[in-house]
Amino acid sequence: MLRILFLLPLLLALGGCGTMADPREWFGGDSGPEPAELKDIQATIRPATLWSVDVGEGATQYNRLVAAVGDERVYTVNVEGVLQARARENGQLLWQVETGLRATAGPGIGEGLLLVGTGEGEVVAFNQEDGTEQWRRQLSSEVLAVPAIGEGMVVVHTEDGTIYGLDAGTGDQRWIYNQNIPVLTLHGTSSPVISGSTVFCGLAGGKLVALSLETGMLEWEGHVTIPSGGSELERMVDVDADPLVYSGTVYAAAYQGDVVAVGEGSGKVFWKRKISVYNNMAVNWQQLVVSDAEGFLWSLDPDSGAARWRVKDLHYRHLSPPAILGDYVAVGDFEGYLHWFSADDGSPAARMRIGSSPIVVPPVVRDEVLYLLSTDGTLAAVRLPEAE
Repeated sequence: MLRILFLLPLLLALGGCGTMADPREWFGGDSGPEPAELKDIQATIRPATLWSVDVGEGATQYNRLVAAVGDERVYTVNVEGVLQARARENGQLLWQVETGLRATAGPGIGEGLLLVGTGEGEVVAFNQEDGTEQWRRQLSSEVLAVPAIGEGMVVVHTEDGTIYGLDAGTGDQRWIYNQNIPVLTLHGTSSPVISGSTVFCGLAGGKLVALSLETGMLEWEGHVTIPSGGSELERMVDVDADPLVYSGTVYAAAYQGDVVAVGEGSGKVFWKRKISVYNNMAVNWQQLVVSDAEGFLWSLDPDSGAARWRVKDLHYRHLSPPAILGDYVAVGDFEGYLHWFSADDGSPAARMRIGSSPIVVPPVVRDEVLYLLSTDGTLAAVRLPEAE
């Protein structure tokens, strides 16, 4: 107990975010649980790296710097605020802007804008064509969630739990949603997701809310997980994974909590399954794929939550959010490996190394190409050829 009381201030100061290593490791010794050793596999496919470039140190365990994929370009911003646009086809640099920002989240992409959040609590909008700054807005605290944009609105979730609705053209505040956050939380926030006229966002304390995009008024709220336990640590059930909206259903997940499926329009719970998750998830008509806090990779039935298969061989390898590409599921790990599994039964299909640094950013699938960003700034495009 004394050890936990000593470490709580450190936990509050350092925390983690939705792409961090398992927070329970802070209480498990100097190195935490031993990561599983990789086993030899018989590859059945041979993914090909189309191109790989260095965009500068980016995603870490404590920010949300991602690769934003547009129709023809891939956009990145690194920790030093260098914003880049590259051609999706070959990775060629099209333009670069040294913004001078201490970037912590983004870029969000949409409606001709790139949106970057900062450690000083600003959100800054840039033009997609040439990177010129359009506007900036000071908010209440650090931005650790990727800003969302749609229907002329920008939505930003700050570390103190406030959600802002800003005019996409000017950055002027249109609405604000406040909620009380628990004493002890992970140092990170769920990114808002816009679907139609509604914004969905996960909150500290285990809640999921649906807000009107136009007014910020609450449409419904529900508990992904209800906090329980005798200590603040046990009651820490933050929803740091981004909501996932698919075919009328919103999927959400909480650390030390549950994965849940609820109705997009009503918030009605369809099913709930006990799995501790802080990473983003992936879904299609066949499966919901989840990498949990212990390094297990799950395929769940999206209609019932029943387990289709589970991969145990990557235990405590600090998995990235998963991606679904055709008939395969891909997930990165802390050593820069990208692992491929059959979407049908979870059997290993391939393994490739993108670099030597961790992959923590959600891989992006676009036109049968997987775009990856590692913590050292390696941006790579990978295509999956036909099975051998």
